[in-house]
Amino acid sequence: MQAGRSYAQPRAGRPQSHAYAQQHQAQNQAALVMQRQQQEAEARRREREAAHRISKRPADRNIPNEIAEITIGDGVERYKKLRDMERRLDATMMHKRLDLTDPYRQRTEVEGTLRIWISNTAEGQPWQLIEEGGSGLGEDGTFDFADNSQATYRVKIEGRLLDDPADADDKKDQTENKMDQDGADTNSKPTVQRPRFSDFFERIKIDFDRAPSLQPDGMSSLEWKRPSNDPAEKARQAANPSASENSFDTLEFQRKGDEELNITVNLYRVYTPQRFALSKSLGDLLDVKEIDLASAIAGIWDYVRAHGLQEDDEHRRFICDDRLRSIFGLESITFPQLREVLVAQKHMTALPPVQLPYTIRLDKSYLSSDTDPSAPTIYDIRVSLPSPLTDAVKRLIHDPSHLTTLKQIQDLDTNIAELVQALSHSAQKHKFLSSLAADPAGFIRRWLSSQKRDLEIMLAEGGRGYGEDGPLPEAAWRGGEKGMWGSEGVREGVGVWLARARAR
Repeated sequence: MQAGRSYAQPRAGRPQSHAYAQQHQAQNQAALVMQRQQQEAEARRREREAAHRISKRPADRNIPNEIAEITIGDGVERYKKLRDMERRLDATMMHKRLDLTDPYRQRTEVEGTLRIWISNTAEGQPWQLIEEGGSGLGEDGTFDFADNSQATYRVKIEGRLLDDPADADDKKDQTENKMDQDGADTNSKPTVQRPRFSDFFERIKIDFDRAPSLQPDGMSSLEWKRPSNDPAEKARQAANPSASENSFDTLEFQRKGDEELNITVNLYRVYTPQRFALSKSLGDLLDVKEIDLASAIAGIWDYVRAHGLQEDDEHRRFICDDRLRSIFGLESITFPQLREVLVAQKHMTALPPVQLPYTIRLDKSYLSSDTDPSAPTIYDIRVSLPSPLTDAVKRLIHDPSHLTTLKQIQDLDTNIAELVQALSHSAQKHKFLSSLAADPAGFIRRWLSSQKRDLEIMLAEGGRGYGEDGPLPEAAWRGGEKGMWGSEGVREGVGVWLARARAR
């Protein structure tokens, strides 16, 4: 029994210790929550104080005119000229910033030559199997031309952007001069990455000049598309990176076949902003064959303004002359409506693809030539290149050092505003002391009269006079409900003022 009691006492104490631990944990959590709330309240209080200090900072940096009268020298005039120069500089910088950031203004068109090589190789062709000796031959030593399952061909499409000869010569001269001066090539500036073949196209489609029923795989075309910017599509491509290449210089495909075949490589160009092919009538008006939408509207605007076709009362609308009437078939058009008219009347359509014909040759003379086996077919096409100023503009606008410079300028502006405020206070003191020194007695009388008037207004007393401005009205110094201070307007004003005080 004693042993049983000795075991029973610790068991009875365990629930009490567990409850104490839970209570202690709850107290600690409550203390942590209270501490966190206090920290958040302190942070909000500091933010309010910082905002209040910022709002109380002087912002006026214009020196009052009366300071120039009491200042020795031409410092105030020179300061005003600097302020005027600063305003003109700010306006010019803002204008230039808009020019740099606006993609439709001051856009530089740069073009380059993209050279494309198209060639093909073949494996398992009948003449290749016969030359190999035994492979693909029957028991009787003959070749079964009906069985072409081993015959395949591989087409290779490769593209490279050619360097401008002038740029290449300049780079060569700069490199040679650098090596002559330093004795070695010490130019550590990283080279600019050249665009790749697929970067110039949004879609590449290869059409086969043969019906699908005659193809071994039943397909009459192959197609590559530029990956979209959709997040779901990006996630799918990231999960299967081998599904499509984002950027490449060489495109290859392999198919079955033992006969020569004509194909057409369709290259759908990509432009930023998107370009469209113009109708013949609109192209003759703008003197271009392809253009983006904003430039087309700007060209029509220039034509309208040059011929004075805007309405006098509403510049948003213009009257169509004979040439515009023949294009649009309308008497008048508003500029907001112009975009819809261009698209609806099909004056701007999608650009046609660049078509490159090629013949897949599987003969021995082409594939096993001693001089140039599988000689490629070469095409040169003009492509639009990104402006060389784009990267420079991005570095100029998003340079982290600009934040430091702007912070320094802001601090200098704050110091100037504080100095201007101090000058204004000093000017007021100078005016006060100058008036006192010029006529002490009269200044004291005017000052006492002003103080007396203010005291009477605050206490609603007196009525014997209102200083130099004449006597107070009777309602101003009379108390009670009949007086000015007991009127409904004063009651409402006091109520609003007290409500604002409580809201703060």
